[in-house]
Amino acid sequence: MNNELEYMAGRVTAGRMTRREFMGRAAALGVSAVVAGSLYADAAAAAGPVKGGTFRMGVQGGESTNTQDPALYASDVPIAGGRHWGETLVEVNADGSLEPLLAESWEGSSDARTWRFKIRQGVEFHNGKTVTAEDVMRTMERHTNEDSKSGALGIVEGIEEMRVDGDVFELTLGVGNADMPYLISDYHLVIQPDGGFDDPNAAIGTGAYTLETDEPGVRMTFKRNPNYWGGDGVAHYEMSEIITLNDATARTAALQSGQVDAINRVEPKIAQLLDRAPNLAVRNVSGRGHYVFIMHVDTAPFDENELRLALKYAINRGELVDKILRGYGGVGNDMPINAAYPLFDDSIPQREHSLEKAAEHYKKSGHDGSPIILRTADGAFPGAVDAASLFQQSAQAAGIPLEIKREPNDGYWSEVWNKQPFCASYWGGRPVQDQMYTTAYLSTADWNDTRWKREEFDAMLFDARAELDETKRKEIYSKMGRMLRDEGGLILPMFNDFIDAVSTEVQGWESDPNGPQMNWYAFKKTWKG
Repeated sequence: MNNELEYMAGRVTAGRMTRREFMGRAAALGVSAVVAGSLYADAAAAAGPVKGGTFRMGVQGGESTNTQDPALYASDVPIAGGRHWGETLVEVNADGSLEPLLAESWEGSSDARTWRFKIRQGVEFHNGKTVTAEDVMRTMERHTNEDSKSGALGIVEGIEEMRVDGDVFELTLGVGNADMPYLISDYHLVIQPDGGFDDPNAAIGTGAYTLETDEPGVRMTFKRNPNYWGGDGVAHYEMSEIITLNDATARTAALQSGQVDAINRVEPKIAQLLDRAPNLAVRNVSGRGHYVFIMHVDTAPFDENELRLALKYAINRGELVDKILRGYGGVGNDMPINAAYPLFDDSIPQREHSLEKAAEHYKKSGHDGSPIILRTADGAFPGAVDAASLFQQSAQAAGIPLEIKREPNDGYWSEVWNKQPFCASYWGGRPVQDQMYTTAYLSTADWNDTRWKREEFDAMLFDARAELDETKRKEIYSKMGRMLRDEGGLILPMFNDFIDAVSTEVQGWESDPNGPQMNWYAFKKTWKG
């Protein structure tokens, strides 16, 4: 049998046997579907990338209100779409290193205040216009404009000056920042012709694919860009399609039936079962993603820190990790930083579940006993409704009148998140602490979804940016983490794995802790065997 399997594997590698033929002959030899699928995958991978075909993603996190304007990206479907048609200056690799994209190189001054990015020459936008350093500067100007409502505003507003010097884009910061190249990789900062001022929704970029169809909340289709500067080593599919599937059951069924090739946000409760299915594989990776409940600290009753502490002590983190994540993640500590980040301080005490302390803080808060409304939806994060229910039960055991309001998925990210004072949400995390804090906790950040505005916190953030001594920098980050943990509006019970599922026909898959679906580059880096 081994000789026969080796012969078959060799024919697969040589491109002379299809998957269907291999699986059929393996079954005839008495080989189980799981083993045969693994053998086929190894043989197909050995053959190297295959050009052609269509890659179809079933993605949770899309709405009828979605736009192609990168400044407004707030959920998975538009982010995945933007990865197809657009590119940033640099990309963060799975190992945390930086990969040149539209910037072929960069350098910073000794005080990390001035950064020079050399723009790659000969790259064309989809409309045929050549990319220039002026386009890069105009893009940054648009995102620094508060009217743009850019999710990257907190990142780029520290820029004091920008200039173009030939093929170099130069920026000068008010406060030095050693992590600036990481910040500039933010998925909002897609380089557009003239910065996107004329039409930010045009989906004209330099990406490996061009947008063909856009039906917000339904689907997007893309065609391979024949003039892509990245060469033949990537973008193997002729077409790519994103199908919005917010319902977990529908998403899983679409993968099992072969309607899509990969899905994001596999529910932990079915992950192991799905992984045992023939022709499918579950790919999970731990990282910086976290599931949260967020309170606006400037809105009653959440403007009272005693009430915030009561809710933080009331939530049973271990229970949520066990029952919601099913082992695909770990306990959080009411700060958005964990051991996946450089300079993490593991000496910060873990907050434990305590009904006694929850009741004590609730009494001190002076709350009038009226219902405290927590808004959630299936699409807030996998298991969000069940997690809210468990939170409600433990809060009520401490005498806290928590009430759940279930919202529709469509419109959740435009009408509930960052607008309602208490809701479920999620963050994918960021490569470095400065970017995470700058995006969501700097006073002036547009995505400051807890309304956390502290001059002392901002000052420490700026000090950490300019501090090149890593020991001192770690001390500053530790103080920031402790302050946010004890005074902020963030309830962070758990850090989640990114759990994807993919057809075994898809080859070249690599785990990436920066985000789901290979940080939304699966369409660009995989192929079908």
